[in-house]
Amino acid sequence: MEPADIVVNGDRPWDIQVHNEKLYDRVLAKGTLGIGESYMDGWWDCGEIDELVNRMIRVGGDKVVARSFSNALRVIKAKLINLQTESGSKKVAREHYDLGNDMYMAFLDPYNQYTCGYFKDTEDLDVAQEQKLDLICRKLKLKSTDKVLDIGCGWGGFAKYAAEHFGCHVTGISISDEQIAYAKEFTKGLSVEIINADYREIKGKYDKVLICGMIEHVGYKNYRKIMEIIKKVLVPDGIFLLHTIGRNDSKSIGFDAWIEKYIFPNSMVPSSQQIAKASEGLFVMEDLHNFGLYYDKTLLAWWKNFDASWSKFKDKYGERFYRMFRYYILSCAGTFRGRKTLLWQMVFTHIEKKTQYESVR
Repeated sequence: MEPADIVVNGDRPWDIQVHNEKLYDRVLAKGTLGIGESYMDGWWDCGEIDELVNRMIRVGGDKVVARSFSNALRVIKAKLINLQTESGSKKVAREHYDLGNDMYMAFLDPYNQYTCGYFKDTEDLDVAQEQKLDLICRKLKLKSTDKVLDIGCGWGGFAKYAAEHFGCHVTGISISDEQIAYAKEFTKGLSVEIINADYREIKGKYDKVLICGMIEHVGYKNYRKIMEIIKKVLVPDGIFLLHTIGRNDSKSIGFDAWIEKYIFPNSMVPSSQQIAKASEGLFVMEDLHNFGLYYDKTLLAWWKNFDASWSKFKDKYGERFYRMFRYYILSCAGTFRGRKTLLWQMVFTHIEKKTQYESVR
């Protein structure tokens, strides 16, 4: 690992401490899946997994590790099968988003935002997430008469913020039972409706549409479908905002094998080319805003909060879960620091729209 300046059993925070010599064979056989599983099993440790991953990415080491037979089979499967059918999409809700509202609330901000904060002129997670919500609302040009559709509404944070600050009506949809139950209580008394529905079941007409951190669960085979649905429900002068993790490579699948197995089943990160192609002939992309550098900060703030609150949940989830979540949060921080993954906000309007859209920052 000389090009990355990583030393096995070294004394720097990003050096790897190997506890089981079988690690090397496991990584050769299973690639990134083997690295993550070995960490969960305690075969190796690292003080700063985020910096370890960043350094590996900077020298292309992540691509070398990804070359394994198991990863090749995963790529073939994703190309041959639509993994994000209605039934397939529910797997991520059951296995990740329904883990427990108490745990998520322990490390998220007061608006329960499980997406990148906007750390412009702040280092505070709570402020950054409110700034992100305000930015979305201003880009959507919200007004009190608007009917807003929030596809993948999570725990209701955007719905609450938009209804409170702009007086609009928000319809939020989710397929997570835990999120729906929380969101209904969280937005009680506001002009908000929370519905258990898949995006393929959307009906009605809306002035504004938001997808924030949900299209990563849609899959490239369904991007055109979801764009067509939004085209149908968005009024002629409406605005659609897409907030998503992104990647520069359209050839790969999007999430690595370990993330796909243990964190986000049947999910993949879109490329800008895939999104642009899916929207072609339907929408004009009015604005593209990349603030992926803020996801590194967001993830580190989440980990700090998670680690500080772990004593409340360790008996419920156990040590292996702790190691899994640590590897997930910090390795993702490393991918953003290394610019392997990005964060985009894209604003779309109908291709037939006659008036100009003025970008917001």
